[in-house]
Amino acid sequence: MNLIALLLGLIVERLATQLFHLRQLRWFDRVIDAGFRLAQRFDRWPAIIPVLLLATVLVLPVYLVMFGLGDTLYGFPYMMLAIIVLFFSLGPKDIGEEVSEYCNAIEANDDDRIRATAKALLEREVPADPMECVREVEAAVFVQANNRLFAVVFWFVLLGPFGPLGAWAYRVTDLIRRRAAFNATRAENADKAVQRIALTVSRLHGWLAWVPARLTVLGYALAGNFDGALAAWRGGRSEETTLPGEQNENLLARVGVAAMALTREDGESVHDRGVRGATAATRLVLRLLGIWAFVIAAMTLYGWSL
Repeated sequence: MNLIALLLGLIVERLATQLFHLRQLRWFDRVIDAGFRLAQRFDRWPAIIPVLLLATVLVLPVYLVMFGLGDTLYGFPYMMLAIIVLFFSLGPKDIGEEVSEYCNAIEANDDDRIRATAKALLEREVPADPMECVREVEAAVFVQANNRLFAVVFWFVLLGPFGPLGAWAYRVTDLIRRRAAFNATRAENADKAVQRIALTVSRLHGWLAWVPARLTVLGYALAGNFDGALAAWRGGRSEETTLPGEQNENLLARVGVAAMALTREDGESVHDRGVRGATAATRLVLRLLGIWAFVIAAMTLYGWSL
């Protein structure tokens, strides 16, 4: 039942693009900010405690609804809930649409739109050098694909009957991470307590993404240039970083770009390379999504045969 819900959820996610704005969940920011303000009053506590409490508060309603539904009506209400939860756990924005906006901005030669769309993918300030920006956007597509899609699917599948709870818990940590990072960058709130919470939730999210990031990296290798991806994977083992989130992002970016195996063509402008590179990165992600969908479908059929 859970795998069927996952397949249907992925189909709905591909078709209901006009509903993506509902996944922004802006009202969650007020709840998270309230949790941060409360956590600052207990600044002597380990930061992981208020972070876990805040995540529990946001995840608890989904658990209560799942518990209340149980196996009523042969599990059909549970399946509908799983599809809805999966829809809101993915994203929030669609990578394909963001890449299309970025490419359209390049083709229109609109520098402001290029920087705005690139910043949305990078989740940080855009490099001033145009070619460096192009390379970082290509790498960001592979990082965002894991954060927005593959890691969510991983936790949905891993927890079996509690799959919707796992997918939503992963998205909740991402929402808290994004808000904490935003608050930590504002001068008026950049105190030690906020920075400590931001660092803690970033680590928590990195730990949750650690295994799915490596499965996604393996998928990039299988869906793209295997030899190049494997060499890039091995070549970065000497890198030292204490944050699991940075480790995940560096690995995803490095191996994804190597698996894409894109070379610069003679006489190609930076803008042309930007469109070609971002498009090629998106195609590799979609190929990997196809592989995952095939594996999930095979697991579903095997489950029916038992």
